[in-house]
Amino acid sequence: MDYFLDEEQSMIRDLARQIADDKVMPVRAELDEKEEFPWEIMKTLAQSDFFGIYVPEEYGGLGKGGFELALVIEELSRACLGVSTTYAANALGTYPILLYGSDEQKRKYLPGIASGEKLVAFGLTEANAGSDASGVQTTAKLEGSEYVLNGTKQWITNGGEAEIYTIIAMTDKAKGARGASAFIVEKGTPGLSFGKKENKLGIKASSTRELIFENCRVPRENLIGKQGMGFIIAMKTLDNSRTGVGAQGVGVAQGAFDAAAAYARERHQFGQPIISIQAVQHMLADMATGIEAARALVYSVARFIDSKVKDVSKESAMAKLFATDVAMKVTVDAVQVMGGAGYMKEYPVEKMMRDAKILQIYEGTNQIQRNVIGQAIIKESARL
Repeated sequence: MDYFLDEEQSMIRDLARQIADDKVMPVRAELDEKEEFPWEIMKTLAQSDFFGIYVPEEYGGLGKGGFELALVIEELSRACLGVSTTYAANALGTYPILLYGSDEQKRKYLPGIASGEKLVAFGLTEANAGSDASGVQTTAKLEGSEYVLNGTKQWITNGGEAEIYTIIAMTDKAKGARGASAFIVEKGTPGLSFGKKENKLGIKASSTRELIFENCRVPRENLIGKQGMGFIIAMKTLDNSRTGVGAQGVGVAQGAFDAAAAYARERHQFGQPIISIQAVQHMLADMATGIEAARALVYSVARFIDSKVKDVSKESAMAKLFATDVAMKVTVDAVQVMGGAGYMKEYPVEKMMRDAKILQIYEGTNQIQRNVIGQAIIKESARL
């Protein structure tokens, strides 16, 4: 379908596609096998100004929005979800500063982020705080001109590699979710260390580590927004970032579909290409329809969010939920279409199937997305 991209959006998409084809596809299997962080690809993306797409021009960015970011994420995901996760998680970590940071914080941190010089990570998840974001146990105690952080964050994408971390910690446990605050913590700050690199089912090129805070002192001016705003900052950050996860779903599904369709044209059984067999055609038809529907929803919601509508929780949850469920189904079906070949590592779809599963889990499980949508429906129906 034609989504009526303007000239600049088309250029962004085409350049991202070229990088995916030329730089990512040739090394994706090796990155996966070696669990190697894709620094060289990140440098290429930085040189293409992709880290600054959604950053305002006054802070060194291109001044675009989440829609243009989704275009890049989709193309990278078509080639390798591990690479796109590394890139997308940078935006996730940046949103708290972008949405709620002071002008001084934005001037200090956003130019380095926009240039790609400094990678960012977002620290919310803990052993007892994932879907229940209000269960954060990491504390931040104000002592004079500094906050002292103690606790552990779990499964943090870009952990150990990023230079900047946006962290949610409790400044007043007695207030529950209203006692959480958000902070900027720089790599190298005494008291911040990193756990081992996690051994994951998929997205092996991305780095996932614990963040360990032991009397980690950060300046008072590194508080994002006001004390007690941490939960709101976290939720609004996820509202803005979930279309990126949806774009990942569209991208990996498209990559798996393309591989399966190409194989079905080449593979012969019963004297004909298997793409001529109606059962295979029906599978491919369902895959293609799901992808197009997911893309339409993700693009629509990304543009909706860029229009600065106040409450986008329901729509962003829908985009994440639908597109990632499509991604899981399409990648599983791609393996099925390719049969034994699809199960082999010499073909990319087994990796895509392994990678796709995380999309239904991170940035809020798809069961949580249904909760978000359901609660929004309750509120809307009460106004009818």
